Amino acid sequence: MLTSIRGLVAASIVAGSIAVATPAFAQDAESDITISGNAAITSDYRFRGISLSNGNPAIQGGIDVSHSSGFYIGTWGSSLTSGTYGAMELDVYGGWSGEITSGVSADVGVLYYAYPDGLAGADLDYIELYASLGFTVGPAEATVGVAYAPDQDSLGSDDNLYIYTDLGVGIPDTPLSISAHLGYTSGVLAPPLLGGANDDSGLDWSIGADFALSENLSIGVMYTGVEGPSVNDFTDDAIVATLSVSF
Repeated sequence: MLTSIRGLVAASIVAGSIAVATPAFAQDAESDITISGNAAITSDYRFRGISLSNGNPAIQGGIDVSHSSGFYIGTWGSSLTSGTYGAMELDVYGGWSGEITSGVSADVGVLYYAYPDGLAGADLDYIELYASLGFTVGPAEATVGVAYAPDQDSLGSDDNLYIYTDLGVGIPDTPLSISAHLGYTSGVLAPPLLGGANDDSGLDWSIGADFALSENLSIGVMYTGVEGPSVNDFTDDAIVATLSVSF
């Protein structure tokens, strides 16, 4: 699970999973198709501030195939530590992204969350629609986005709405960038509800920094938390470190 898979994989260094640019590893100069990949190891897989690895490290990676028209498809996976969802998450997504005017980009798509080895007989997989706008001014970037999971059996015949904003800025003439994230959930996946409270809405947030070790390798650290009850290795505040590589 991710804030918005496309936004996290490609643009957000604050949402907690992976956060590196993904240059093509197979791209013909005359081809309209670009294939890119990413991999990471993180000290704790946090989905919108909530741990899906029970506070344990996770291994993650993904592949994207994009066309010059802006359309793309991709897949992303992570190890989990969950008695219900199992040991693996596998996401598949597709959509369109591109610049709509100078300094402003858009991204819209649909995402399918799958848990291949989840609890036997449990309906866990679900679909989410997402859209975002990105703004770039000099070394600073901002993203505002929304993700909506409509009513479906795996969500208890309920829906879920997530609204978020990401801010990031690169420090000129250094390999360092800093970032901040704020998200709001209304629905069955709200942090207070997952933490055992009755409130079906709540915030998540993070601040972080990334250091580029090379063109394709970076290390990041962030502090993340959520609104609601603090459950150890689940909804408690945490410092998360991530080593990421793109290819």
